[in-house]
Amino acid sequence: MSHKPTAKQTPVSAGIPAQSVKPAALIPSFDTMPDSAFIREAQLVQSPKRPTTPAPLPFSAPTLWRMVAAGKFPKPIKLGARITAWRVGEVRNWINTQTTV
Repeated sequence: MSHKPTAKQTPVSAGIPAQSVKPAALIPSFDTMPDSAFIREAQLVQSPKRPTTPAPLPFSAPTLWRMVAAGKFPKPIKLGARITAWRVGEVRNWINTQTTV
């Protein structure tokens, strides 16, 4: 004989609270951030997962890391074991040096 459950089963995901996602309007723009603020990789480069989200740098994440390794882009700061970020002021200075002739 097979045992058939009599109680209605709830999906596993029903017990996991949904992560809050900030709407794009609540995430500060690169242009409005103070120079002392930190910015993460996902905010610096265009992601294929978020093609409509604007990014100040026109290249991909692997290119960003190649440039950091080559010394052509400012080194990031480790804020924690798995948190890496750049100072907005350093990124702005780098952008300005690239655009001036």
